[in-house]
Amino acid sequence: MTTLDDIAKLAEVSATTVSRVINNYGSLSEKTKNKVFAAMKELNYQPNSLARSLKGKKTQLIGVILPGVSNPFFGQMVQEIEDQLFKKGFRMILCNAGNDSEKERDYLRMLMANRVDGIIAGSHNLGIEEYQNVGLPIISFDRYLSGKIPIVSSDNYQGGKLAAQSLLMSGSKKLQIITGANRPNSPTSDRLRGFKEILDKHNLNFDVMEIEFGSSPNIKSLKIKELLTKGQVDGVFCTDDLTALLVMQQARELGISLTDDVRLVGYDGTKFIQNYHPELTTIMQPIPDIVTMMIDLLLKRIDDPECKLESNYTLPVKLLTGTTTI
Repeated sequence: MTTLDDIAKLAEVSATTVSRVINNYGSLSEKTKNKVFAAMKELNYQPNSLARSLKGKKTQLIGVILPGVSNPFFGQMVQEIEDQLFKKGFRMILCNAGNDSEKERDYLRMLMANRVDGIIAGSHNLGIEEYQNVGLPIISFDRYLSGKIPIVSSDNYQGGKLAAQSLLMSGSKKLQIITGANRPNSPTSDRLRGFKEILDKHNLNFDVMEIEFGSSPNIKSLKIKELLTKGQVDGVFCTDDLTALLVMQQARELGISLTDDVRLVGYDGTKFIQNYHPELTTIMQPIPDIVTMMIDLLLKRIDDPECKLESNYTLPVKLLTGTTTI
């Protein structure tokens, strides 16, 4: 088993310095911290093993890694996580990873050094190999991180089917889906597959427009305007509500009716959308239930690291019908 002395020897510092880095205690230079972190990584040392050796002592801290909170979906999720954790006696450390894989790696190292009891991860960065070896309980939201890490998600496949059915029932025949990048293990891929299944049954074709999740609203708006200007679609499914709002905005500026000319369905169904844009037909993800499931599973694994959990937990979605599919 790797010890603090092993790390200290490789990093060419004292064992006391290693301990201070792990516990984020005192003033240390970034150079020293980086040397210790590099040694820990090379030796595959997990700081949480130290915390667990202290007769079950916990920090009552949970790390949460998400793309950011500017999107109402993740903003509502963060609030729900914080509320539920607080009631259970835990505090949250929020890490906005954005679309930066290296930033996410740095946050992982920081959470390990701060000896959090567990991590909820739902970033959009894929292929981060550190998740394979982090010696902490982790629960993932909507992303495959490792074969050892359970995934909690809503039923993206069913959501895609509901979106297609809603557009077809509104009379749409020339359909378009606007998605994020459909990489392997991305939830938008399942939404696309569900959408396609329904259209295949009706022998209908559709076009796919991929727009990166991190693209600016201006870039998205330009692409959406070009699409609508061609006048070749009468039904649009956006795999997130913010993109659907941009479609609404561009349609309004072009004088296109979202009841007579083009029908529209979004995805997420946050409180923000329900309160301020109830006219948008959307697929609602059950955020409170998703958070409850993630926290329950994480606390089980914190209490018993060897407990058996399923690889996937899927919660149902719901169609909220507004005037954009009448």
